Amino acid sequence: MAISLIPLPYAENALEPHISAETLKTHHGAHHKTYVDKVNQSIEGSELADRDLEAVIQAAQDKSDRALFNSAAQTWNHGFYWHSLTPERTEPSDGLAKAIQNDFGSAKALNDALIDEAVAHFGSGWAWLVVKNGKLAIISTHDAGTALTEAVIPLLTIDVWEHAYYLDVKNKRPDHVKAVVDHRLNWRFASANYSCQTVWSYPHLLMQDN
Repeated sequence: MAISLIPLPYAENALEPHISAETLKTHHGAHHKTYVDKVNQSIEGSELADRDLEAVIQAAQDKSDRALFNSAAQTWNHGFYWHSLTPERTEPSDGLAKAIQNDFGSAKALNDALIDEAVAHFGSGWAWLVVKNGKLAIISTHDAGTALTEAVIPLLTIDVWEHAYYLDVKNKRPDHVKAVVDHRLNWRFASANYSCQTVWSYPHLLMQDN
């Protein structure tokens, strides 16, 4: 079973004007695909060849196999990221909205904190909204670091690697992050993750390259 490059859950131009079709085409079709290809090359013929992606990430971490971990974690992170975005306006479920009020005071306070975390993160990485010790929290991970290995339940994420926004806004990360938080976060996806209180699983649909 090969790890697949999962399709985007929307058209490449669906997130415009905040994320361009050109950015999505490059980000998904080049960056994400490269991570997937490297994972499959690394596990081919090994005991991990028939394991799911989450198991590959855990095995790479346990063995301190940094090269495999980076490719596998970035594959998972990107899959989760695509689902964290949406072309539609969405709102948190009643349960998640109540948790936001309890743990942050307001939706605006949560959004501001998420923006601050993503903008202030030094270098490449990811900003995450998670459930940690029963409460909502915002964390960031460096480079290929993933919330999957952080003993939390990730609800949504923002990619702050430059390839996520450079074609659109050059080095103006704050502009990109604010646009994503204000207009493109998938609160329906976050609410589903919050409701089930389990970690999202990377889909394992074998795709054939053209």
